[in-house]
Amino acid sequence: MEKFIIVEGKTFDQAVEAALEQLHMDRDSVSVEILEKEKSGFLGIGSKLAKIKVTYEGPAEDHAPALSSASRSKPKAKKPEPKPEPKPEPKPEPKPQTKPERKPEPRQPKPERRQEKPTQPKQPPREYAPAPAGSLEESIEKFLKGLLERMGSDAVPHAWKEDAENYRADLVGDSLGALIGRRGETLDAIQHLTNYVVNRGGSKRLRVNVDAEGYRAKREETLRHLANKVAAKVQKYHRNVTLEPMNAYERHVIHAALQDVPDVTTYSTGVEPNRRVVVAYGSTETAEDE
Repeated sequence: MEKFIIVEGKTFDQAVEAALEQLHMDRDSVSVEILEKEKSGFLGIGSKLAKIKVTYEGPAEDHAPALSSASRSKPKAKKPEPKPEPKPEPKPEPKPQTKPERKPEPRQPKPERRQEKPTQPKQPPREYAPAPAGSLEESIEKFLKGLLERMGSDAVPHAWKEDAENYRADLVGDSLGALIGRRGETLDAIQHLTNYVVNRGGSKRLRVNVDAEGYRAKREETLRHLANKVAAKVQKYHRNVTLEPMNAYERHVIHAALQDVPDVTTYSTGVEPNRRVVVAYGSTETAEDE
């Protein structure tokens, strides 16, 4: 059963966080619709809170059946008056009884122990080939190594060439959460700096994709799942849903995931860094980000 709540906050993100805390749900389990955008006003005058409508799936409420008028008006039956008990007759003395011999109970077989499923062995860590001396891969690794040391991380970068215009760099180590950041923001910044250094002064545009602990693939899977879930709601209720702010890469994943879904179109609205994807009901052309 679909339910919704309306929440206000100083900003859109604060309103969403307040709603998720109130519902004890995660962001992928709800749909957010902007009712009113926040306004800062002048010196605090004329400011307005952001108002959102958060829709979620909840269990149907069970109503206890009301008592009928007949049952309410029916008088209680009077208890019958107790009859006088007859005097007990003297009981004959019981004859001594011999105890029957107990037969030994047959032993029940012990239940067989269930065989535990063997745990799957952990996959061995990936082996990386050393970067050729004097190659661009080696330059990428040196730059990332110096950057990570300045960030206080002991992660080790490994770079290789995927095709003529694309390179890949994996950050390997323990506790890489700080290098990934909230929704990959820190990892995106590291990738942006690496691409800037690689393409500085060059005539040919190259792209370096930086990843850590397979975060990019996991994030893409999460975004595709979110896109299909929201598209199903748009098809069912015939109304638009605005997603949370995303970077250009994540918006592209949403657009690509829904480009062939019937009666659903996507477009982006707003300005960076608060640009969002709108999943709309209709058959207009999809406006993808570059």
